[in-house]
Amino acid sequence: MKRIVLLILSLLIALVSAQSRDRVQGQRTSEARLQERRQILRGFDGGMMVHSGYLSGTLEPIGYSAKGLPFGFGGALRLHLGRHFRVGGEGYVSTLKQRGSADGSLKYGWGGVLADAYMTIGRLQPYLGVTIGGGAMTTLLMFEKPESDWETIDGTIYRKQGFFAVDPFVGFNIAIIGPVHLTFKVDYMFPFGEYGLLPHGPRAYIGVIFNH
Repeated sequence: MKRIVLLILSLLIALVSAQSRDRVQGQRTSEARLQERRQILRGFDGGMMVHSGYLSGTLEPIGYSAKGLPFGFGGALRLHLGRHFRVGGEGYVSTLKQRGSADGSLKYGWGGVLADAYMTIGRLQPYLGVTIGGGAMTTLLMFEKPESDWETIDGTIYRKQGFFAVDPFVGFNIAIIGPVHLTFKVDYMFPFGEYGLLPHGPRAYIGVIFNH
């Protein structure tokens, strides 16, 4: 009888020890997996930027040559993968005013998925990447000038058309205080519409990015 009791106690002790060991190993495995995930996903950043530049091109259906300095704003949000790569998205609104043979504007609203590579050199973080996406360009051109307010105008063109966009860019961040960075970027967007390449050109951005 004593041997049976001792055998049962021994089995219970062995079972408890095995469960404790499995629990510890499971915790270590979970911690290792969490650590691996943290090493892959190292944080994120996001912020807002304003931009300007020079755009030019021809609206093929009407033969109108548009050019000038656009102005706009927007923002980006990126996930940091490893030590040198980021993926995310960005979106902007950019307006190109027109004066001269026609008054009006070309307004771009667009966004897309971005991927870039970066490196850290002290407080400086240069990066290089590309955004692929699309949007719409709204065209409003008045070839006849109104003489007064609330006047019906002939010779006015209004059209909204979608486009596919490829946008390579290069830039750098400068760490200012803690998670706050200033960012400077230059891009060249290629918007492909129904009739080919829409007015395009380089743009320069400046903004504030918050890192986490």
